[in-house]
Amino acid sequence: MFSFFLQVLGFYKCRMRWCSSSAFHLLRCVRLRLCSRRGQNRLPLWIREIWAYMRLLAKSLYFNSLTDSDVVFDSVFEPVFLTVDYVTRWFGLVFVYLVVILTSSIVGIAYVVLLPLILNTYSPPWIAWHVCYGHWNLIMIAFHYYKAANTSPGYPPTEKHDGPVVSVCKKCIIPKPARTHHCGICNRCILKMDHHCPWLNNCVGHFNHRYFFSFCLFMTLGCVYCSISGRNLFLDAYNALETHYQTPAPPYTFKDKMIHKSIIYMWVLTSTVGVALGALTFWHAVLISRGETSIERHINSKETKRMAKWGKVYRNPFNYSRLNNWKIFLGVEKRSHWVTRVLLPSAHPPHGDGLTWAVFPVKKDLIPV
Repeated sequence: MFSFFLQVLGFYKCRMRWCSSSAFHLLRCVRLRLCSRRGQNRLPLWIREIWAYMRLLAKSLYFNSLTDSDVVFDSVFEPVFLTVDYVTRWFGLVFVYLVVILTSSIVGIAYVVLLPLILNTYSPPWIAWHVCYGHWNLIMIAFHYYKAANTSPGYPPTEKHDGPVVSVCKKCIIPKPARTHHCGICNRCILKMDHHCPWLNNCVGHFNHRYFFSFCLFMTLGCVYCSISGRNLFLDAYNALETHYQTPAPPYTFKDKMIHKSIIYMWVLTSTVGVALGALTFWHAVLISRGETSIERHINSKETKRMAKWGKVYRNPFNYSRLNNWKIFLGVEKRSHWVTRVLLPSAHPPHGDGLTWAVFPVKKDLIPV
């Protein structure tokens, strides 16, 4: 044992002598270089030596042959990302309460203002359609928002398991299955992570991705419904609001003025949210059709460009065709499921466990991780 210790100590001393001699020769070259340029610079030699040593030290600490524009961008904006993650982590419940309050306010205005107009204006068949559709849409919104916010997105097991592993998380230091990514806000790895949604105060992953998309879809439909149904009310309220400050003032009571402002508030909010959320829903629908998540979209885009330089075509190994992608995402296994699992509230689990994935027979190095 003592002899082994002496061998290790001797190797360490030899290595230190080699490193010291290498550093000495390197600094000597720097000194000779500076001496050759002495006539071109008026600064004393010892100042230029210190400056050269500082530059050499900085380059030795920060140089990386793999550095590109993406790495530089991530490094520069890392403080911004950390700040956003910190704020989102602490204000998550605030966003959830904001969604509940805004949605409840629109529902209250619809019951107090919009529904009486429908009952007094439309024929019985149209009244039945409005009442049925409005309540069905409200139930779908409330159900999917609750499930999306309270359902765990899915986490990889921390202990040893027999499932396939493609890498090891650098932050969690645990095996990471395919399509799994680390969330800086939740500080955990998420199965088939799409993104962290502050409006849910939860990550969107394998087990709640369908709830998130369904909530976005039905919330968009609800906003469009309120915006279209309340358009005439909005125009009347807007014209009436412009006459509030005329002389003489119109015979509007305080209740009338509040109703006018409530209608304008409802129409502006639903129209704005409908456009913004509709664009987000459309984007996620495109991703689902391609068998991608938001993170995988960026990964696949880089892989496509990388393989194009080699004259090859990259194919997403998790793209099973447009129709099959939707069936897998929605959990549709037979025709009746399009009604019972899509058009009605359903808490059925997603396809698979989020650890193993069937892929097309493509090359191993093309699988995004």
